[in-house]
Amino acid sequence: MKFNKWTLGLAAVGVVSLASAVKAEEKLSAVQSALSSTTISGYVDTSLEWTIAPNEESTGVMTLIPFRGQNKQDGFNLNVVKLSFEKPLEEGEWASGYKLDLLAGPDAVGYNASANSAGTSDFGIKQAYIALRTPIGNGLDWKVGVFDTIIGYESFESGNNPNFTRSWGWAAEPTQHTGVLASYKFNENVAATFGIANTLSAGINNRNTELTQNHSFGRKTWMASLSLTAPESMGALKGSTLYFGIVDGFAGSPAASPSGSTEDQLNLYVGATVATPVKGLKVGAALDYVENFGGVDGRQIWVAGVYASFQATEKLSLHARGEYGEFDNLASGYSLTGTLQYDLWANVISRLELRWDEADVTGASNNFERHLGFYANLIYKF
Repeated sequence: MKFNKWTLGLAAVGVVSLASAVKAEEKLSAVQSALSSTTISGYVDTSLEWTIAPNEESTGVMTLIPFRGQNKQDGFNLNVVKLSFEKPLEEGEWASGYKLDLLAGPDAVGYNASANSAGTSDFGIKQAYIALRTPIGNGLDWKVGVFDTIIGYESFESGNNPNFTRSWGWAAEPTQHTGVLASYKFNENVAATFGIANTLSAGINNRNTELTQNHSFGRKTWMASLSLTAPESMGALKGSTLYFGIVDGFAGSPAASPSGSTEDQLNLYVGATVATPVKGLKVGAALDYVENFGGVDGRQIWVAGVYASFQATEKLSLHARGEYGEFDNLASGYSLTGTLQYDLWANVISRLELRWDEADVTGASNNFERHLGFYANLIYKF
């Protein structure tokens, strides 16, 4: 074994022994070996948001619109900084790995809520799980810890979505769970997941109020999904996906129902992404249905969305989204979003966006709520 000159010098004057140096070198080598397969990535997400035509004279569905952010309208914003450490599962029957996603910035709020915190800090843990594989069939993969929800056309990662602002459907979906998730790939075209978690709502190590009242371990949140991918034999449609997902459970602190009890929330999701014969054009659709939204007995929400993305050149792409939603007996409305993305700089997503939202609020003195906003977004990914 080779030693550096400083180690040899200290050994020569008796400060350290070569035996201890050997042990230290072996420990260091083991640590370096363990970290050699860990990848580090992340991004810095910033924006400019400008309200062009506000007309919000009553309260209603607009409170659910996810482009809202405290102190974000009509100014420049740091949205969030993400730092991710990951060792992906490698080939092998008993492979193991991990993932850790750390958030900093205003958008971290909501991901840091735990059993011992109010969740209002600008720092949070988005995901932190151990990844495992067991040699069952083609290989059953597990996530144990804190992980993202399994449903939704869009994700928290703005740079992975076709538009900068998020959809109404995204606002009605869960975001984070603490529990166990199993994934199985039957073949190249069919995959499924099944999991169990503490709560439907975000919050590390949270427990639902039903558990504290009834002390029943069975009152957990469960989830499942099925994804189908079109094979090459389907020609131009190859690679298209159809996805079904369900999440059912209690929030950390669900609202009281009219009967005075609490209800479990049911989220159903169907989504599809379809390749087209037109080069560079992809279309998609999503349907979200929520029963007992927020734990309120009988409150229903459903949102339907359509998407279109066109890669005009290597750097220029155009994205459009349209949505229609009905929010129990409170309101109904639609949203239209158009996004132009031009990746001028390396590793930077740069885009401009225009969005219109309109809702008809039941029982309000001024029935319509409207909002027209302009957005500029820069994201550096590393």
